[in-house]
Amino acid sequence: MLHVDAGGIRVAYERAGTGPPVVLLHGGLADHREWAAQTALADEFTLIAWDAPGCGESDDPPDRFGMAGYADTLEAFLGTIDVDHPCVVGLSFGATLALELASRHPTRPRALVLASAYAGWAGSLPRAEVEGRLATMLAALDGPPEELVEGFVATLLSSHALPSAVENVTAMTAAFRPARTRTMLVAMAECDLRPALPAISVPTLLLHGELDVRSPLRAAEEIHAAIPGSTLAVLPGAGHQLNIEAADAFTTHTRAFLRSLRR
Repeated sequence: MLHVDAGGIRVAYERAGTGPPVVLLHGGLADHREWAAQTALADEFTLIAWDAPGCGESDDPPDRFGMAGYADTLEAFLGTIDVDHPCVVGLSFGATLALELASRHPTRPRALVLASAYAGWAGSLPRAEVEGRLATMLAALDGPPEELVEGFVATLLSSHALPSAVENVTAMTAAFRPARTRTMLVAMAECDLRPALPAISVPTLLLHGELDVRSPLRAAEEIHAAIPGSTLAVLPGAGHQLNIEAADAFTTHTRAFLRSLRR
């Protein structure tokens, strides 16, 4: 792992490959390991997979960080490692973060790939569902960690996911840090990026799992409708963690999109 100071927060990341830069932003209760199945893209692109503040080997953020805090740290991180106009690929929380980055720092991203996306929970889910989801997750953080991991992983993958995918996601999720997970959950619950979507002018691809039970397909359709010129592809049979469960299809769609940016 490499480490840099980004706005006063020590950020860990991995870098591989050569070619145009692609920044990979993982989801909640995860870290850079989420992108292991996409390392095939390193034959054409420079892959930069960070650990968000409070995840993996990165330092913890303040208690009240907000999505803006994550986005500003990401902007500082990219400036520190001299990555000017990457394609930003984000999944779930990472997709919301990619949208926040594009909103707050519009000259930074060259393009966006938004997988299992939300415009923040407040921007994509009914208020009652946001409140219930947040309360349930916060309560689970006070209970046995293994119970939280088991329940959370069950919502990330479809019922026919391979055992290897379940083991992979479970091992990664088990490394979560409860205090910092609270910070991330509150940031997602409070975030509503709907007003920012029509102003996003970079090429944007949305990838969504047909069987996603965490982020309803409706959320991706609404983001797609709001971002001018965006494209939406639905991956059959895949759940929320589609980059692992449908890794080949995810990588194929992403590679084709990245190649199209060179034209």
